[in-house]
Amino acid sequence: MSVKRNEVDMIHGPLAKKILMFALPLAASSMLQQLFNAADLAVVGRFTNAQAMAAVGSNSSVIGLLVSLFTGLSVGANVAVANLLGSGKREKIPDAVHTVITVALVSGILLLTAGILIARPILTLMGAPADVIGLAVIYLRIYFTGMPAVMMYNFGSAILRSRGDSRRPFISLTLAGIVNVILNLFFVVVLHMHVIGVALATVLSNCLSGGLVLYYLMKEPDEFRVDLKKLRIRKEYLERIMKIGLPAGLQGMVFSLSNVVIQSAVNSFGANAIAGNTAAQNFDFVSYCLLNAFAQTTVTFVSQNFGARQYERCHKVWKIAMGMGIGLDILLIGLIMMFKGTLIQIFTTDPEVISYAMVRMNYALSVHFLCGTYEITAGALRGMNRSMVPAVISVLGTCAVRLLYVWFVFPQFGTIESLILVYPVTWIITCILMNGAYFIARRNLETLQFDTM
Repeated sequence: MSVKRNEVDMIHGPLAKKILMFALPLAASSMLQQLFNAADLAVVGRFTNAQAMAAVGSNSSVIGLLVSLFTGLSVGANVAVANLLGSGKREKIPDAVHTVITVALVSGILLLTAGILIARPILTLMGAPADVIGLAVIYLRIYFTGMPAVMMYNFGSAILRSRGDSRRPFISLTLAGIVNVILNLFFVVVLHMHVIGVALATVLSNCLSGGLVLYYLMKEPDEFRVDLKKLRIRKEYLERIMKIGLPAGLQGMVFSLSNVVIQSAVNSFGANAIAGNTAAQNFDFVSYCLLNAFAQTTVTFVSQNFGARQYERCHKVWKIAMGMGIGLDILLIGLIMMFKGTLIQIFTTDPEVISYAMVRMNYALSVHFLCGTYEITAGALRGMNRSMVPAVISVLGTCAVRLLYVWFVFPQFGTIESLILVYPVTWIITCILMNGAYFIARRNLETLQFDTM
């Protein structure tokens, strides 16, 4: 079997090296994407004040809430195209690809409009402090003007990953990340634009990464090539994207909603707590980027092998990805914790802000590898076209428990430590439920009816 340029043969031969080589660029890409927000935070933290730092940081959960639905749809795009590849139906790929790109553009426009309109109401609802909310609204509105580019990157990268190409999305974000840091320093340090400057730098960087991915797709020599004149939505592919992606997106929205509730509780401790929690959260995101890379790798590899009806190979993908992902993440967390005092000073030198940051790192980051125990398993389930199962489990095991904890347990103690403990508690519960569902699904896998479109 011949494999085309920039394509990985996922249904034949040894898996371990292919999984690792696919996941590492994807992890690096995700970390660079997180670098956009981290660079914003570091620059305002070191060159402005805690209020500006809190204004940038308080938006992370809001951005996640609004973007999660459409990011979930990009997972559906990955599965839809990967299934076509695995089942050998390459002639259908052009229509699927053009549907995905059209959905990306529509999603970006919808997010741009929503972000600008509801920025102030949602931040007010979250109880953002009076000395923070004005700057936070400005940052959020500017940030969302770049949403069409963000969606183009996410959906375009999903197309590239479906065929095994995680290298070019990584190149795109590497270049964009470098530009973002340079622009942050120029706008804030040289032009003194503060929050406006870091928001504008992020938008321009997102435009670069999204534009590069679209450029790659427009230059493809085969059925993955994008022709802007052919952009339209085909019902059958939209339905497949929605079937897999909508549950994942709704899960992400509910998950983000629970984080908004937690952020509201953090807000009650004031600007220093917001700034410290946000600074430490960046290291959580670094860990999650690695775990999510192996989860997305699992989605892609399982999708192709499920399309080829190689069910035992699907399980082998899960085992290898789980072992590699958790093992590497434990090493990463160990390194971060070893140098946590030095690393947190990248963002701030304020002693009170640092003290709040240490709480999150000690109580959440130290056991963050637990996220991988259910995220990678959820990826395997989605690759087997069972997207509703991990969505329901995540909503119940993570989101519902977090809401109940914040509303009923946290008020009994009222400390920042008791609030942050909500994370490991819900990770353990979700891990047990998700893996139980996976082994039930695996036992019944031979009876699953694969929709061949």
